[in-house]
Amino acid sequence: MKILIVSDTHRKNQNFFNVVRKQSPDMVIHCGDAEGCEDDLAQAAGCPLMIVLGNNDFFSCLPRELELELEGHKVWVTHGHNYYVSMGNENIKREAAAKGMDIVVYGHTHRPIVDRDGDITAVNPGSLSYPRQDGHKPSYVIMEVEKEKVHFTIEYI
Repeated sequence: MKILIVSDTHRKNQNFFNVVRKQSPDMVIHCGDAEGCEDDLAQAAGCPLMIVLGNNDFFSCLPRELELELEGHKVWVTHGHNYYVSMGNENIKREAAAKGMDIVVYGHTHRPIVDRDGDITAVNPGSLSYPRQDGHKPSYVIMEVEKEKVHFTIEYI
């Protein structure tokens, strides 16, 4: 299963549309801050779109968090701002472990990371619209899931 993970598109959706066409994923996970464009993103995805509420998703009915099971792997999706991810990902990894998750996927920082630490993998796809890491290239993550294995690749536009 090929999963496209994105975050923080902030109503600037052209990169999302281009990446979906290029990658043809089986599922899209959006970690929040779509700012009211959920329907446009879902239509463009052409596959299931799992999306959570970000700190800029005002007046939205999106869920604050999601728990998914993908090929036997427990995945927790949240925007991350309620877990102080701007100061590091230790809190969110501890919370993921307490929830019995294998993987936590979050956004908010606009900086991509795949951090494998013991039994928890923390994944942030960065931002397709407003990247903040060195080089400031829009980023996303491809997650490939097989029964026993999960592989993550950070991609840049």
